[in-house]
Amino acid sequence: MSSFFSQKYAALVPYTPGEQPQDMQYIKLNTNESPFPPSPGVASAVAAEVRKLQLYPDPEATRLREKLAQVCGVDREQVIVTNGSDDVLNFAFMAFADQEHPLAFPDESYGFYPVFAALNQLPYLEIPLRDDFRIEVEDYLGLGRTIVLANPNAPTGLALGREEIRRIVAANPDNVVIVDEAYVDFGGESAVPLVKEYQNLLVTGTFSKSHSMAGARIGFGIGDVALIRDLNTIKYSTNPYNVNRMSAAAALAALEEEAYYKDNCRRIMENREYTTQALRQLGFTVLDSRANFLFARHPSLSGEEVYRDLKRRGVLVRHFNKARIRDFVRITVGTREQMERLLEELTQILEGKT
Repeated sequence: MSSFFSQKYAALVPYTPGEQPQDMQYIKLNTNESPFPPSPGVASAVAAEVRKLQLYPDPEATRLREKLAQVCGVDREQVIVTNGSDDVLNFAFMAFADQEHPLAFPDESYGFYPVFAALNQLPYLEIPLRDDFRIEVEDYLGLGRTIVLANPNAPTGLALGREEIRRIVAANPDNVVIVDEAYVDFGGESAVPLVKEYQNLLVTGTFSKSHSMAGARIGFGIGDVALIRDLNTIKYSTNPYNVNRMSAAAALAALEEEAYYKDNCRRIMENREYTTQALRQLGFTVLDSRANFLFARHPSLSGEEVYRDLKRRGVLVRHFNKARIRDFVRITVGTREQMERLLEELTQILEGKT
């Protein structure tokens, strides 16, 4: 770091994004992107906005918020749109956590949570998952902290039901519960209906996964009107024009073609089950994912070996070098053809070890 870097950030360890290598053509199963392109109307919607790039976008993303509210069954004032769901999560950490309201989240979850906490100098508690990697609801009842839960969780893919989320929200009335639903469209149960009942629930989502727009950076938050007002205070104190007009138009067009994305989610879930069964036949332990990825380990190979051997063969998966999960790899679910290639390479790798 330079001699000018603020000492308050000197110990900050930044988030490590998934690899985006340019050295060769890979089957990319490492960052949970959709294997399918956006729906047909998205390109024309983006093209129309290109001609208006000399103008600032609508800072309120009014049309997109109205459509999201309609799709989610809430009022427009209960929706905020942001530059990816990381944006709204960061806003929420800033708005709803401090020394008197410390954070709590699982010890194995989205790696940005401790980074956001450290960036904003917020105290936090990491609560261990069960031995089977499930979230123990009892650990979060009456906790007296701002709670953050990815549901389905990452990198495990395991999910809580809506009534389990309800128990956690109801048991912490004086603290905000943030439910990160980046992967909910692949078989999870959304907590959005609960925002009408609980003023302390914030649900976040993204267009990156189920709506094939990781490159557009569109996220959103849904909650009580007062919570959204708080988040807007942070937004308008940092970057009012945080969603560019092309991304907003793309997201709006996608919501008009929802049947296309639901069919893609169905296909991904089918491929997930196909791959799960095939991996288990190869001797892998595979958790029961409700996301667009699988978390798997093999008794004869370390997670790093699987990752490196696959990468040499042109297939990228994600490996985390944390003690508890280093034997696992996280595998994005792609097309059937991509999954079959993955399985072929793994079969050859395992045959080479015998």
